[in-house]
Amino acid sequence: MSLSNSQVPARSNDEESDAETAAIYARTSSRNQLHGYSINEQVRCCWERCSLMGWQVSRVFQDEVESGKDTDRPMFQEMMTAAEDDVFDVVVFWKLDRFSRSLMHTVNLEEKLSDLGVALHSVTEQIDTTTPAGRFNFRNIANAAEFEREMISQRTQMGHHAMALDHKWPNDSPPLGYTRLDDGKLEVNEDAGLVEQIYRMYLELESMPQVAYELNQEGMTTPKKGKWTPDYIGEILRNELYTGRYSLSDVSDYVPEYRIVSDDLFDEVTQTRFRFRNGDADNPNMPEDRKQDAIDGVISQYVDYLN
Repeated sequence: MSLSNSQVPARSNDEESDAETAAIYARTSSRNQLHGYSINEQVRCCWERCSLMGWQVSRVFQDEVESGKDTDRPMFQEMMTAAEDDVFDVVVFWKLDRFSRSLMHTVNLEEKLSDLGVALHSVTEQIDTTTPAGRFNFRNIANAAEFEREMISQRTQMGHHAMALDHKWPNDSPPLGYTRLDDGKLEVNEDAGLVEQIYRMYLELESMPQVAYELNQEGMTTPKKGKWTPDYIGEILRNELYTGRYSLSDVSDYVPEYRIVSDDLFDEVTQTRFRFRNGDADNPNMPEDRKQDAIDGVISQYVDYLN
């Protein structure tokens, strides 16, 4: 579909554009991009807009099959580098979500580009920072976006506070040993025995990697059917919820029905974890069986690489 002059935002006499040289940016997020979003169509529309505005196109940057959730896109980064080299005065894109899916990202990018003397222009939306009025409108959009972000944050905090007062869990992934009920509260499940077993194994082995190794050797898997890792073992050993001490948002409380391990067992594990910090013990050597498995793993990866 061809663009007409009537589709270009009208300018008053004192609203002359500061831009002369333009860069076009286009992006697709999937190989099955709908017609009208295709990268060639985006470039065509942007080029027509530049012609109507009297801007000379100096560069065209195209990111194909790249997500817009952040700026970690090859041609986008090349465009930002070119902006630093003063190659163009304005970046033209077909639609804001082709440039960035986040309005707050766009606000931050506009500020950075503005410092470089580069403006933004959307073909299909009222986003145009090449004029004083356009910059004023964009600032209003930015303020509205910041206000919305703060309101969302405030509502989230209020929601967490309300949940905490009822001792509810904030997501669908409770710690090992608990099931999240329909009302949001936790219930101790059959994995509670495994939690206590991990605590006692750590007291015996005094090594998170060794606990993870032995659980994997026994063929046991995590709740997500993955392998045990030292980090995951550490999360379990540090979680005070297992003693019934519930903490969320600004609410801390004791919930006896959430208890899985005794205070004595938790404190003994904590003291053992801190033994090196206090200089009470030396780091243990890796057991021979785990050391041999590590060596075998490296050899196996090397053989696979050679093949």
